[in-house]
Amino acid sequence: MGKIGRNEQCPCGSGKKFKHCCLLKEQAGLLKSNPEADFRISLIAELEAIVQVAIEKRQKIKELGVFILLATVEGDAWLLEITDSDAVQLARAGEALEIPIDENSETIEINWSHTYDLSNKEFELTAYSDKSKTVKVDYPVKEINASIKRIKKKFPSDVLDQVHVDPADQ
Repeated sequence: MGKIGRNEQCPCGSGKKFKHCCLLKEQAGLLKSNPEADFRISLIAELEAIVQVAIEKRQKIKELGVFILLATVEGDAWLLEITDSDAVQLARAGEALEIPIDENSETIEINWSHTYDLSNKEFELTAYSDKSKTVKVDYPVKEINASIKRIKKKFPSDVLDQVHVDPADQ
């Protein structure tokens, strides 16, 4: 994510332009940090929380911006991104894995390990490393699809198109 323009939609999700929302609060000293920093803190806290649910082997799906956080009764946890169908595993069989996120003041970079596909009512993963495919039979495909539809309704397509930053633009 780059710097927020005054006339862009506010990243807090209010639907207002940044200049009519959090910029005013920021200038008035009402915000201790910028919305992007809050989102980073929120994302990491939510990832840690979904990993804990997976360790407890409970199922949970949570929507956060363009992300879906998934915990399964098998003890797996995943972070799914809806625009490019990227995925990264956060827990496996009840064991937490390292959360592969690199942050700086401008962007959050997630080192995606897989892509996912929900066709044929199956959750299919393809590893970036070796292109191997895995089908997760007991994953809640219907609920994940419903989350994707809700997120796509919530954000205009031009906003979804801006989720990924081209490294050449930085």
